[in-house]
Amino acid sequence: MPYAQDVDQIASILKQNPTWNAINPKHAARMRAQNKFKTGLDIAKYTAKIMREDMAAYDADSSKYTQSLGCWHGFIGQQKMISIKKHFGTTKRRYLYLSGWMVAALRSEFGPLPDQSMHEKTSVSSLIEELYTFLRQADAWELNHLFRALEEAENAGDTAKAEELIKQIDNHETHVVPIIADIDAGFGNAEATYLLAKKMIEAGACCIQIENQVSDEKQCGHQDGKVTVPHADFLAKINAVRLAFLELGVDDGVIVARTDSLGAGLTKQIAVTNEPGDLGDQYNSFLDGEYIDDASQIENGDVVIKSNGKLLKPKRLASGLFCFKPGSGEDRVVLDCITSLQNGADMLWIETEKPHVGQIAGMVNRIKEVVPDAKLVYNNSPSFNWTLNFRQQVFDAWKEEGKDVSAYDRANLMSAEYDNTELGQLADEWCRNFQRDASREAGVFHHLITLPTYHTVALSTDNLAKGYFGDEGMLAYVAGVQRQEIRQGIATVKHQDMAGSNIGDDHKEFFAGEAALKAGGKDNTMNQFG
Repeated sequence: MPYAQDVDQIASILKQNPTWNAINPKHAARMRAQNKFKTGLDIAKYTAKIMREDMAAYDADSSKYTQSLGCWHGFIGQQKMISIKKHFGTTKRRYLYLSGWMVAALRSEFGPLPDQSMHEKTSVSSLIEELYTFLRQADAWELNHLFRALEEAENAGDTAKAEELIKQIDNHETHVVPIIADIDAGFGNAEATYLLAKKMIEAGACCIQIENQVSDEKQCGHQDGKVTVPHADFLAKINAVRLAFLELGVDDGVIVARTDSLGAGLTKQIAVTNEPGDLGDQYNSFLDGEYIDDASQIENGDVVIKSNGKLLKPKRLASGLFCFKPGSGEDRVVLDCITSLQNGADMLWIETEKPHVGQIAGMVNRIKEVVPDAKLVYNNSPSFNWTLNFRQQVFDAWKEEGKDVSAYDRANLMSAEYDNTELGQLADEWCRNFQRDASREAGVFHHLITLPTYHTVALSTDNLAKGYFGDEGMLAYVAGVQRQEIRQGIATVKHQDMAGSNIGDDHKEFFAGEAALKAGGKDNTMNQFG
């Protein structure tokens, strides 16, 4: 509702309640405007609609892909979206990613943990709620400055300025954007998945990403030892997430089905199959083992199944896990993806071991033969050595073209000596264009970096500590941080304001009038920053 209309409506309510005469309708309308979303479900419904519109826009034009960065704290997510609005003027097609890896490493009461679903499951929904609390506060902070300017214009009798500010207030773009939230492998059985999905949706999640690993054997997608489950088990969890969305009224909630099959060589279970060629039989067809002719070849404890019309003795490890055939990963990925899309998932996530457009496209094109509008969420992972990967890709391409590569040592291409070479510069250009190329050629709708802010915090802290505890002393902070904040227009230089001091002062005045004890007077040192 437009601000002026809201003021009039509240004024009408106040007239009907004479004991509320101390309330200024402008103050109440202002507080409403600064709190656009009342619940997490309001957020989930709003952002689901945005995401569906973005998916349709991508289907029509692959250059309209979306992006996000993983954020492990509400403040980091808030500052990211404030920065995006400052530099690009809009948050359109920019999301947040909630990384299970960072929840495990940074948000568990057990302390830092590996990405193996050992952290408290409620940490995930709590982080979603925290992220949206900070994004809503960013709305309140930005609008508070506009309302203060409006009050000044009105007091000065500047009608034109006041009208322009009201227009900005009415057309304010929220910092609240979709979050793609990682539920790992569901933290248990399908019922456990459903219960956690509900918590995540109630906190504001419109999009949940779930992977086809075994819950109690879950590994980071870039570690060894990954164990997948038969399709029926995974589809039950997709159904659980869909029912959670529908129960809570988020009818267009988005499910991303992730497959780790490319790097997973193990399964915990042999799939149930009722007839040749069914889904269970297809899953089992990838099992490694040996065909046998009669029962004399079965040893104590062996498992034998019928596959391809013959008796197969699957290879089983001491752990009880069964092995897949070497080299079957891509075929399993394609089957996983087609099956997920045909059974309720909206998008795919293929976890790969390197950033290679050709590799991704090779799998996606096979999937699109069956599901033409298949779309990916792709992990631009910090686990890849991006510099080395792209330099080696350029090296290999040149070698195949017959170009002389004798000046380069392929195994040592990470060396700084190659930074300004033709190969190094072309590799950087390939890296720069990776997201555009993958979205155009390999069906990637959404590009994310899972844990970039884990690394940025470590890097910036190292730089500050090195200088501050060394010869630079206080200059390390002043030159490296505060001076840069001032010159780059980073709002956190006025950290009291960013933390809500001015909002609180205005509220005190709303509540107590001239008796309000405010913090933002002439003696507030924040005034040194203009």
